[in-house]
Amino acid sequence: MNDGNTAAVRTDEVWKIFEQEAEEVQAVRGVTLVIEPGEFVAMAGPSGSGKTTLLNLIGGLTRPSRGGIWVDGRDIATMSNRALARMRLERIGFIFQAYNLLPVLTALENAEFPLLLQGVNGGERHRRVKALFERTGLAGLEDRRPGKLSGGQQQRVAVIRAVVGEPALVLADEPTANLDRAASDRLLDMMEELNRDLGTTFVFATHDPRVMERARRLIRLVDGAIESDERRGPEPQQ
Repeated sequence: MNDGNTAAVRTDEVWKIFEQEAEEVQAVRGVTLVIEPGEFVAMAGPSGSGKTTLLNLIGGLTRPSRGGIWVDGRDIATMSNRALARMRLERIGFIFQAYNLLPVLTALENAEFPLLLQGVNGGERHRRVKALFERTGLAGLEDRRPGKLSGGQQQRVAVIRAVVGEPALVLADEPTANLDRAASDRLLDMMEELNRDLGTTFVFATHDPRVMERARRLIRLVDGAIESDERRGPEPQQ
């Protein structure tokens, strides 16, 4: 266990409070945790438990009401919007329940989009993406648009898009929610392999038992606070 300074994620007494109809809703309440580089973590809980809000806070998609958040050693709670956008582009990958692929782009173009924004040249973009398509069983589908892909194939393209820029951290919000068991298992196999081979840290927000079973650490949230934090596997390799 490290001291948190080199943690993939560290939060210190993080709160997120929303105003709804003149009432305060405490979506996240005083969460303190450390996630090590290379962990494969599920944050689980029922609807309204705060897991998606906490994931969005870690990803810099929303700012905390109070408390500190560090990602890859950087204090994201105090970053400017511009610096935070650059941090998300370069160091954090996102996987969403709804895939969020651009329908007018091919699978390859969707997957390479973060590299385009990073200014990576076309030859290198194609090399990286094609290697991941080969690795994940999508070879031959590069030129198909999302509408011509199954749900499982679309979600695999979304995972490639999330990891192609070699981020330190990938955040996945209910990535298996729209998939059947076979597609979910293939997707989780893929993410476990990327975690193992590339050392990428994965953090899921989920209520899917299949994801919870695979996670090597399970954090349960209730009413915006951590109820339990269970490690079930070896410490990640540093």
